[in-house]
Amino acid sequence: MRRLALIAFCMAIPCPAQLSPQLQKSIDDVVLRTLAETGVPGASVAVAKDESVYAKAYGFAKFDPKTPATAEMRFKIASNSKQIAGAAILLLAEDRKLSLDDTVAKYLPALTRAKEITLRQLLAHTSGYQDYYPLDYVAPYMAKDTTANQILDKWAKKDLDFDPGTKWQYSNTNYVIIGQVIEKVTGTPLIDFLKKRIFQPLGMRSVIDVTRETWSAADPTGYTQHAMSPFRAVVPEGNGWMYAAGELAMTAADLAKWDASLIERSVLKPESLRALTTEALLKGGTGTRYGLGMQVGTTPKGNRRWSHSGGASGFLSRNTTFPDDGISITVLTNGEGTAFETIAQRLEELLFPPTADPSAAEALEKAIKFYSGLQNGELDRSLTTLDLESYFTREVLADFAASLKPLGVPESFTATGHSERGGMATRGFAVKAGGKTLSISTFVTPEGKFDQFLISEKPKP
Repeated sequence: MRRLALIAFCMAIPCPAQLSPQLQKSIDDVVLRTLAETGVPGASVAVAKDESVYAKAYGFAKFDPKTPATAEMRFKIASNSKQIAGAAILLLAEDRKLSLDDTVAKYLPALTRAKEITLRQLLAHTSGYQDYYPLDYVAPYMAKDTTANQILDKWAKKDLDFDPGTKWQYSNTNYVIIGQVIEKVTGTPLIDFLKKRIFQPLGMRSVIDVTRETWSAADPTGYTQHAMSPFRAVVPEGNGWMYAAGELAMTAADLAKWDASLIERSVLKPESLRALTTEALLKGGTGTRYGLGMQVGTTPKGNRRWSHSGGASGFLSRNTTFPDDGISITVLTNGEGTAFETIAQRLEELLFPPTADPSAAEALEKAIKFYSGLQNGELDRSLTTLDLESYFTREVLADFAASLKPLGVPESFTATGHSERGGMATRGFAVKAGGKTLSISTFVTPEGKFDQFLISEKPKP
C-alpha cells in the first residue's frame, strides 16, 4: 500500500522525493509542448513509477474567467469508469452474489435475447447490444436528462447488431445494463457501492458521479473546437446519459491510486484481477484485445499494458497501467482534440525509450551501398547470405534495376527502426527518390550479412 500512501501524500504538499527532477522536467515539457501545439486548454497528469509519483496540472481550467488548472481539480474520466464497473462486478462475484456467466435474463429479463447474453459478454463488448452513445458530440436529445431505464427501453430492446459472442463492438449500452445489475444485486446506488468497496479503501476522496452530483464552479469547463476555430465551452450531456458507462470524475492523482491498486493487487483477488485483464475471445477463438472493461495488450517491446480512453462532452482522457514495470500514466484534458492521446504516447515513449542500436550507423551505410548496387543491377555478394543470393535471380535483379535506377540518387535515406527476430536483426529504412517514398525491410545475420532486402513503394497520403 506504500504507493497509494505516497500518492495521497504528494497531493497534500510538494513532494521533492518524487521522480527525478530531470524526469519531472521532461514530463512538463511534453505536456506544455502538446498543449501549445493543439491549443487544448488544460491537462491534469499523474505519472507513477516504482514508489514515486508526479501529479500536476497544466494550462487553464477555464478561459472566462481565466483560471489556471490545478492538480486538486476533478476532470471527467468518462469511459475510464468502465474498468471500475468491471471491478465492481468481480467484487460481487467474489462475494458469491453473482457470476460472470449469469445471463442478463436473471436481472433484466425484458431485454432482447436476455437468456443468451452473459455479464461477461456485456463487460467484454461482445453482447450485440447497440451502442446508445456512438457520437462524439452532444446531439439535441442528449442535452436533455434521461434515465437508465429509458436508455435500455430504446436501445436494449431492439434487435441485436450481431449474435452474442461472434463480434467485438464497443457499446456503452452494455455498461448501462451492468450498472443496473450492480444496483439490483446490492440494493444501493452504483456510486454508493463503488465508494464503499473501492474509492474509500483507496483514499480516492475526490470522486463524484456526474450523473447524480452537481458539477461545481470550482471544476474545469469542458471545451470543444469546430474545425480549426478557437476553443469554445461545450454543452454537456444531460443527467443520466453517462451512468455506469462513464459517470465518474476525479483528480488525476486519484485515478493513479486506482492504477496502483491494480499493480499492488489490493482491491481484487488475483483470480479476479486476472479475469479483468485477460483478453476476451470470440466464439472460434479470435482475440478482441479487450478484457472486462479495459484494453489489454503489450508495448512494442513486449511490456504488458492495460489501458482505456474516455470521452465526455469537452473532456478526453487516457489511463494506462504497465503492471510488470510498476508504472502508470494518467492524462485528463478539458478540451477535445488529440492532446490527450499525444501526451499519453509521448510520456510512454519517455518512460520506455527505444533500445539504442549500436550498429545503426554501420547498418545504414551497408544498406545505402547495397541499394546503390541494386539500382545498377549489381549484387554485392560479400553482404549477401546464400538464401538471399538465390532470391536475386537474373530476373529479380533486372526488375530491381529497372524500377530503381530511374529514381536517381536518393534525396534521403533514413533508418526507421530495428528489433530482433529469428536470431537476426530486423531493420527498416525509408528512401525518398524521384518523387517516390520507398520502404526497405531487411534481416541481417549476426555476421552482418543481409538475409532479406525487400523494397516496396509507400502509397502517397
